[in-house]
Amino acid sequence: MTAFTEVAQPHVMTTYGRVPIALERGQGCRLWDVNGKEYLDALGGIAVNTLGHNHPKFVPAIQEQVAKLIHCSNYYNVPGQEQLAQLLTERAKMDKAFFCSTGLEANEAAIKLARKYGVDKGIANPVIVVYDHAFHGRSLGTMSATANPKVREGFGPLLEGFLRIPANDIEALKKATADNPNIVGVMMEPIQGEGGLHPMRAEYMQQVRALCDANDWLMILDEVQSGMGRTGKWFAHQWAGIVPDVMSLAKGLGSGVPVGAIVAKGKAAEVFKPGNHGTTFGGNPLSMRAGIETIRIMEEDGLLAHTTKVGAHLKAKLQQELGAITGVVEVRGEGLIIGIELNKPCGALLNRGAEAGLLFSVTADTVVRLVPPLIMTEAEADEVVAKLKPLIQQFLAE
Repeated sequence: MTAFTEVAQPHVMTTYGRVPIALERGQGCRLWDVNGKEYLDALGGIAVNTLGHNHPKFVPAIQEQVAKLIHCSNYYNVPGQEQLAQLLTERAKMDKAFFCSTGLEANEAAIKLARKYGVDKGIANPVIVVYDHAFHGRSLGTMSATANPKVREGFGPLLEGFLRIPANDIEALKKATADNPNIVGVMMEPIQGEGGLHPMRAEYMQQVRALCDANDWLMILDEVQSGMGRTGKWFAHQWAGIVPDVMSLAKGLGSGVPVGAIVAKGKAAEVFKPGNHGTTFGGNPLSMRAGIETIRIMEEDGLLAHTTKVGAHLKAKLQQELGAITGVVEVRGEGLIIGIELNKPCGALLNRGAEAGLLFSVTADTVVRLVPPLIMTEAEADEVVAKLKPLIQQFLAE
């Protein structure tokens, strides 16, 4: 593999431990680097490239929008905002949306909304329940809600007002919040992406929904990674048959164009007033067109059903081919968000994967994460397994 490392980028801050390749172009689920080497994309820009690369319906729409208007600011009405808000709220059975540019911004907005919701009720020091293994972002607010000590270390003092509990244990939630008048909400990822692909059980999410209703708390779901069809439904929480009060979205919402959002319903949809929150780039005409076209194409091409089918095929194939290998702990996930947990840290697999022409990531040190474009075929899923199996076998045998 021809190296292309930070050494060749002396003016770029070294905030990333990069795989030593530089990607130049893509088509479907394939990418090519500057040296012409081909890769199968099982990462999708970390669950961002919903429609893959150079989609024949998406690209012309974005080109058309770029030629018309990219940005104008939120001083003015942006018609695309109402269009995309309607598309999202109808599919989520919620009421209103606020648009930003990233998942971090969406989660920051959700935290601010929950705090103001509490203050408006007379709670001077609002507290939000969060979870072990959670990841919500790297700003001071979202980092404080995040569990990973590697993300938090060196940036204290962290923001107060978060209460951390284990996942999937309703009694632990009840015990931790008993007689605490400052609780304003419960914030969770339906599937903990960066935390190792740990799902919240449907029954547990239903129990949390009921507890929030009983206590007038907001149920806040971070669907930044698990939303937008990633699991085979528009939003992962829909497998549990519930509706949150606040939901954060980003990643796959714009198929590569930066788009983030929070969607809210009922009382939560009315918390923010002019001056309470804002953004420069969020909701601009280009990003709104990207979100609108992403949803349109997903529906035209039946990508929810396709994701369910291909995801089940990929998961079953991985379990079949990897399940008997000593050191493979578990294959888990839903749709096209799949984690393969190993019994030792496996970050070294990233470079080996690239050498073999396969792109994926490692999260929580020991979990291989697969979040390919939702257009991936069963044949390409089989190719992922064929490339990944010998890499894992050799790595675990060392």
